[in-house]
Amino acid sequence: MVIVTGASSGIGAAAARELARRGFHVLAGVRRDRDADAIRGPGIEPVLVDITNAEHVRTLAARVDEDPQGRRLRAVVNNAGMGVNVPVETFPMDAWRNLFEVNLFGHVRVTQAVLPALIRSKGRVVNISSVGGKVAMATYGPYAATKFALEAVSDALRRELAATGVQVVVVEPGAVSTEMPSRAISAANDLAAAMTPEQQLRYGGLIRAVNAQTVSHTTSCLPADAAAMVIATAVTTRRPRTRYTVGREAALIRFTRFMPDRALDRALAAALRPHYRAGDGSLLDIASTSS
Repeated sequence: MVIVTGASSGIGAAAARELARRGFHVLAGVRRDRDADAIRGPGIEPVLVDITNAEHVRTLAARVDEDPQGRRLRAVVNNAGMGVNVPVETFPMDAWRNLFEVNLFGHVRVTQAVLPALIRSKGRVVNISSVGGKVAMATYGPYAATKFALEAVSDALRRELAATGVQVVVVEPGAVSTEMPSRAISAANDLAAAMTPEQQLRYGGLIRAVNAQTVSHTTSCLPADAAAMVIATAVTTRRPRTRYTVGREAALIRFTRFMPDRALDRALAAALRPHYRAGDGSLLDIASTSS
């Protein structure tokens, strides 16, 4: 038996189907009844679970412990998450807290709840991070903060559980075709509309450029099934790596740790520059140099 959270669509849904195809009984975490109907299938049992809701998570853990067929929990795939691209200055504190509740604290809550079952089975924790867990690009600060934190928690947990036989694996997807980028763009536009005139001057062009860059990457995105195959490998291989990347850019991101910070700043700015609208760059220059 395997748990996959955030299984309503995208990577989570693809991972649930791939693991079911490989013979696992998958508890596919969804938040709405209509999502449950969409994911239900051979080997896939939808479970309504909001990972920010402690009672939902306790019910999930009880479902594992009281499995009618006595199946052991082989792995939990912590995949649920949300994305947003917004400057640090303009992201409201309540939104920061909610993002961490979904992208970090919810995963910790689920992991804590099912760890006794995983220890009994010498199972596996598979945390879905991101390239944003390695490099924080402009307007990705809040999202990257949650993923950097998830990487740190994963490292600590792996070392803490080494003697129990439970393995902890991180999967770092790059550009994958899911609904998350379009949702992040929509959220960014909503937040941008609420910015002050001064913030509009400072960040408006940047947000438009980042959104345009995101859209341009959709043509080269890997399908969610490609990420699902990597996740299935992380769950099933006898001796998994501590980390797996998904996509070319995710693999290349690893080399950024050898770059000086200023060199990386210039490289990221150069990659973003073609996506600025005419005039946006000059406005940003004015905002950055005005006293």
